[in-house]
Amino acid sequence: MLIRDARLVALTAAVDGPADAGPVDVRIEDGVVTEVGPALPPRADEPSYDAGGRWLMPGLWDQHVHLGQWTLASARLDLASARSSAEAVAAVRERLAEWPDLPVIGWGHRPTAWPDNPAVSDLDAIGTDQPIVLIAGDGHHGWLNTTALHMLALSTRDSVVSEGEWFQAYGRLAGVMGSDGTGPDAYRRSMEAAAAQGVVGLVDLEFSGGVADWVERWSAGADLLRIRHACYADGLDDVLARGLRSGDPLGDDPRLTMGPLKIISDGSLNTRTAWCCEPYAEKAVPGFEEGQPNQTPAELRALLARAAEGGLDVAVHAIGDRAVTEALDAFADTGARGGIEHVQLTTRDDVRRLAELGVRASVQPAHLLDDRDVTERLWPGRAERCFPLRWMLDAGVDVVLGSDAPVSPLDPWLAVAAAVHRSGDEREPWHPEQSITAREALAASTDGWGTVAAGQPADLVLLDADPLDGTGDRAHAEALTAFADHVVVTWVAGETAYSR
Repeated sequence: MLIRDARLVALTAAVDGPADAGPVDVRIEDGVVTEVGPALPPRADEPSYDAGGRWLMPGLWDQHVHLGQWTLASARLDLASARSSAEAVAAVRERLAEWPDLPVIGWGHRPTAWPDNPAVSDLDAIGTDQPIVLIAGDGHHGWLNTTALHMLALSTRDSVVSEGEWFQAYGRLAGVMGSDGTGPDAYRRSMEAAAAQGVVGLVDLEFSGGVADWVERWSAGADLLRIRHACYADGLDDVLARGLRSGDPLGDDPRLTMGPLKIISDGSLNTRTAWCCEPYAEKAVPGFEEGQPNQTPAELRALLARAAEGGLDVAVHAIGDRAVTEALDAFADTGARGGIEHVQLTTRDDVRRLAELGVRASVQPAHLLDDRDVTERLWPGRAERCFPLRWMLDAGVDVVLGSDAPVSPLDPWLAVAAAVHRSGDEREPWHPEQSITAREALAASTDGWGTVAAGQPADLVLLDADPLDGTGDRAHAEALTAFADHVVVTWVAGETAYSR
């Protein structure tokens, strides 16, 4: 195919602002960009697409998605607006009154600022035989009624199920909750929605499922975008037995590949389990005032060493500054390759170590919009070290962006806007000294590809406006947040994944 009359979004230019170069033609052969230049001579029988002077750039990647959970999210009870246990319980009662014969799966409550703590007995008091599973907005705990606890083979309690125990229970939800809306057709619809935003690839860090599940899903039609499938420790033996290394195809289609080993090394801010160097200011978990790790240092190193020996990259979830330090120590000791997920709170010294060790930082900027106020309460005096994108880019760290969907929406434009302006409301940007430019944020969202050039994969998005046309102020951020409206065509390996 020959794409004619396209302006290139200048991701690798030295200064911000609209590109000065005029329109060019872009030739695609066998899923790869082979030529870029003005007025390329057409070939016989070569299909062409007239871009009409619109803007062309590499397609967007979301480097951190729980795709099964995101696919389910639209069918769940939305509890993001609940401000107390009583409000959440009332919403569950309303859902059961409407659909009394269906289980309730909720998503989005954030009880850190609630006046009371979620309790199993509050859900039991509703008086239903249906299982109730309410998943916290950060994904790190589940609030269940006793019926659901029994169905998921969890011990009876009056508190939430959190961290490692909860992640294990995630994988059993489909088996006990009936049809869970995560079949190949549902996955395909999620991919179509992503392609409509200019997304060409996803790193799937879903808690459950394995290689065989993705191969079956792909062959059944969930094959629209590029996918990198991550495994967890409980699936590592299977991956190593198959001889898979990061980047290897999982089947016959090179768009579906093996991703990293995912390790969750600490908790989260909202559950006050992210592992920090200093105590939480309030409501700390008794006995774990600084949060807590999910593995011993020896266990963490053993996992990284096995991955490195097997040729797998590693993605280490580390939100607190102590967790980031320990993760970097483990990378240094084992020689493992990969990155740290989140890097929500860290130090200037560890930013330098990220660069020195060649460890990637996979950051979800939309989280700073949600966690801004909680951070000031629970980590007072530490906010200037949160989501330190400017520090990391200036130090030479390889930074990539994602969403952590469904914790934040699968929306790369929202991530870019948050990285650029660091405010989601009328308030001034939160620590604007850590802001980055739109060019830098987009470059961190395109899987390492800069301005479209020969040799790149033909994973492209055509836009009817230039996303770099702005100054990084609130107006520019608001325009970026809505930039999915400007997506005209998304191509994956040269094939149309979306066309407006």
